[in-house]
Amino acid sequence: MDGSLEKMVDPTLAEMGKNLNEAMKMLEDNQRKVEEENEKKYARKDIPGPLQGSGQDMVSILQLVQNLMHGEEEEETSQSYRLQNVGEQGHMALLGHSLAAYISVLDRERLRKLTTRILSDTTLWLCRLFRYENGSAYYHEDDREGLLKICRLVIHTRYEDYTLEGFNVLYTKQPVIYISSAARTGLGQALCNQLGLPLSCMCRVPCNTMFGSQHQMDVALLDRLIKDDIEFGKLPLLLVANAGTPGAGHTDKLGRLKELCEQYKMWLHVEGVNLATLALGYVSSSVLAATKCDSMTLTLGSWLGLPAVPAVTLYRHEDPSLSLAAGLTSSQPVEKLRALPLWLSLQYLGHDGIVERIKHASQLSQRLLENLKNLDFIKTSVEDELSSPVVVFKFFQEYSNRDQTSHAAQVSTIQHPIISNERHIYDTFNQWLGEQLAQLVPASGVDVVELEDEGTCVRFSPLLTAAVLGTEIQDIDHLVDCLKMKIPVLTSTLQLREEFEQEVRGTASLLYIEDLDWPGLGVVRYNYHSDEKNDDKQEEELEKINTELLKKLNELESDLTFSLGPEFGGQKNCVYIGMVTEDLDVSELVETIIATGREIEENSRLLENMTEVVRKGIQEAQLQLQKANEERLLEEGLLRQIPVVGSVLNWFSPFQALPKGRTFNLTAGSLESTESMYVSKAQGTGSTPPPTPTSSLAKQRLPGQKAFKRSLRSSDGFSETSSISHCEDLEKQDRIPPNLSPGQEQEPLERERAEEQKEVAQAKTDTEDIDSDKSPPDCSKAEDQASQR
Repeated sequence: MDGSLEKMVDPTLAEMGKNLNEAMKMLEDNQRKVEEENEKKYARKDIPGPLQGSGQDMVSILQLVQNLMHGEEEEETSQSYRLQNVGEQGHMALLGHSLAAYISVLDRERLRKLTTRILSDTTLWLCRLFRYENGSAYYHEDDREGLLKICRLVIHTRYEDYTLEGFNVLYTKQPVIYISSAARTGLGQALCNQLGLPLSCMCRVPCNTMFGSQHQMDVALLDRLIKDDIEFGKLPLLLVANAGTPGAGHTDKLGRLKELCEQYKMWLHVEGVNLATLALGYVSSSVLAATKCDSMTLTLGSWLGLPAVPAVTLYRHEDPSLSLAAGLTSSQPVEKLRALPLWLSLQYLGHDGIVERIKHASQLSQRLLENLKNLDFIKTSVEDELSSPVVVFKFFQEYSNRDQTSHAAQVSTIQHPIISNERHIYDTFNQWLGEQLAQLVPASGVDVVELEDEGTCVRFSPLLTAAVLGTEIQDIDHLVDCLKMKIPVLTSTLQLREEFEQEVRGTASLLYIEDLDWPGLGVVRYNYHSDEKNDDKQEEELEKINTELLKKLNELESDLTFSLGPEFGGQKNCVYIGMVTEDLDVSELVETIIATGREIEENSRLLENMTEVVRKGIQEAQLQLQKANEERLLEEGLLRQIPVVGSVLNWFSPFQALPKGRTFNLTAGSLESTESMYVSKAQGTGSTPPPTPTSSLAKQRLPGQKAFKRSLRSSDGFSETSSISHCEDLEKQDRIPPNLSPGQEQEPLERERAEEQKEVAQAKTDTEDIDSDKSPPDCSKAEDQASQR
């Protein structure tokens, strides 16, 4: 611009152009400043805090991640424990994710060669390790995604026109997918939702009821179901079998199921934790039959303790185009990098490391099973006592009035109780047992499962937890020791539960609440009777009494736990009693609850009556004082009420009158005059207040003895009467100083009685003395003072 201005002949035009250029720059600068200010305002207002400014440094971001990982301080221990057992093989898996992100930026040709090598190597290694010949592999994050892709592959295979016509070809022959009733919860519904099929396409096959394991699929019934579907014009498509059911860990009869699938041209897919044993040298024949299936899903992350590695679905199919259409293979090289963490981890572990981890899990289950066989009241459910990767057990005790089974039968199988309420109670107790064992021995990895026939059980599946938690043999021994300590508590609570119910139902003051979901002795409610017709006020009073009762019971020195029950689903205004031991005295417990509740109720009524008496007494005192003031005006005369004249008259002729105050006796509940007090210069003692009701059972315990213990009350050498008298003698000896002889105890006792009388005299409260010259007292202030006293 400046060069063009210099070429201009007219200097005036050149000057004008220069000025115009400067003016345009000034306008552009101002516009730029306005835009920058607007951007700053927008950033401060709408952009989230971590994204504002020019970004954060790496240290701050990693510190934020660390804080999010560890969370609160009480959770830091468990989180760090899990991180300790990641191990170097876990670090290799984590490294694989970072390398996958780095490799993805390579040029396309080099990336294709590298991903093809990684995918082919990992697939070959897995097929050799788990005895699955000539198989292909699909790597996926969700363990159900592999089965979903297999279903799409089978639909493409059985319906030739599905690629062109889509779901229209399904109208002529509706596909049917068969799954076991012992399969994972919600598996069938998830498959139908993802495939866009109605729920009628899913058929649940029941398990055995007469012969064989109750967790294995009934093959004969499956055969009849398939024939019925064919007669109705449906197409049997796929069967999902289990090599280790999610609950009990049992394996279906895979050999017979494979024959049935070949007969009806169905696809057989197998999944389960027992597939991990295919890598061992010795494999049971039931699990070995899984190598002949059409596809299987392996979850290597939990078996080998590898974090964030994908699950693998091995399958056999000859048409690569259909596999591509079903999504089992991909032409994108980045998708093939999912196998990189497994490719690194398998090389790091080697064959010996992989076998060692799976064998260690099997040894842990065998160690636990051998110890459980020697425990009374524990029943186990295992498929094979010689090699069962999953151990399921539960607490169960037969009543004496029912048919007793032998101890061997108790250990071999689990039999559910006959009565539904009884089974519900056992389910509650086993739920508590599983939670206690998981809390006491977190490294064991035990959890609670719900089985259809056995009910609630405790499950130990080391193939799912041992590699991650680092479970060792000593953890199993510790688990057995904790179980031995809990069995006597369970048996004692179960035996005393019925006795406690009978004791409570035999009383009028307590109401027994039947709560089968509570793992403990029982639930009671103090039965408060009131003439109050207002239900809300009566409910409020009931809540107040039972809350105070719970507080008083917790203050007692006992081994019992009293609570308000579970946070959700529990009864209101109740006292929940937890687990007990065999030396519990149920009668003493019930009597103490009744005595404590009655004491709280009487104190509550006494307070209500006292409040009403004080209120009426204050009103009466106001009326009497008002009447006294009127009488004083009549006695003094009208002239004494005039300000100046009254003062002169009182100076020449003083008016003498005794102060007439009022005192309120809380013990007698009557209003009295204070004339005698001014005459004698002392406060009257009045009558002695009634003693506060207390439980006599608390006085019968020896020093250091805890409440509700039967063994300390029924001694062989002494009777109950002698023990009570002995307690009274101990109380007397505690009152006598050690330097006095028994003959010298009369004087301290008299002094003690005098102190008690003095305390009784102080308990009697008086209302404020009111001089006759003062106005009537304020009602609200007097009522507050009386209530405080």
